Amino acid sequence: MLLAPMASSQQLPDMLVQQAESLGEGWRGFSDLAFLAKALGMLLLAAILATAIAFHPNHRRLVKGRDDIANPSVFVTYAVIGALVGIIVGKYGLLAGFVFFGIGGLIRFRTIMRSARLTGQLIYVTLIGLSCGLDLPHVAVLATAFGFVLLSIFDTRIVYRIDVRGLPVEQFVAAATAYRDELERNGCEILNEKKRPRSKRATYIFRPPHSLARDQLEQLLEEAIDSPLRGSVDWEIN
Repeated sequence: MLLAPMASSQQLPDMLVQQAESLGEGWRGFSDLAFLAKALGMLLLAAILATAIAFHPNHRRLVKGRDDIANPSVFVTYAVIGALVGIIVGKYGLLAGFVFFGIGGLIRFRTIMRSARLTGQLIYVTLIGLSCGLDLPHVAVLATAFGFVLLSIFDTRIVYRIDVRGLPVEQFVAAATAYRDELERNGCEILNEKKRPRSKRATYIFRPPHSLARDQLEQLLEEAIDSPLRGSVDWEIN
């Protein structure tokens, strides 16, 4: 009875090593078109279902800041990460799942990024790297292509946050309205607006049209706002 636990503990590492050596098929994996098609379908389904939750109509009403606006893309990214882990576990066993979850958890709670969105992207590319290391190049290539398309969709329209300071107290309402009107006149979609008359500040979170670059918009604001109503503008990009 005393020897049984010792034998089990010795067999466990052998099993892990054996599974790790036979985990991936290498470049032959690209010939498994049925698996690649199924995996792509799972990634698409995860993204679509997460989009239904992330872009719920109530989300727009609850937006309080720039980070809240980026949350939908974070939700979809994490759903795709979960699907990718599930695909690997379902195809290649729990060992790969433990590795993926362990690395993902380490990055999530030990790495400081300026936003949850960047943290999600960091975990995603780490899983791609792990797929390469586990001799699963076909999974890595599929995940990279899918992630590239996903990021292209999310980054089509950038979210800007401008903080206009030093607005004239006696004409604060007129000055704040002038900035808002100018943004809307140039096709910007105002997502959030905060006015602080006491601190002479107004903050706008908005999406500009795809054809309007930041430099162009900055010049337009500088030229269109009358000098008595003008303040200093600080930009933040998401």
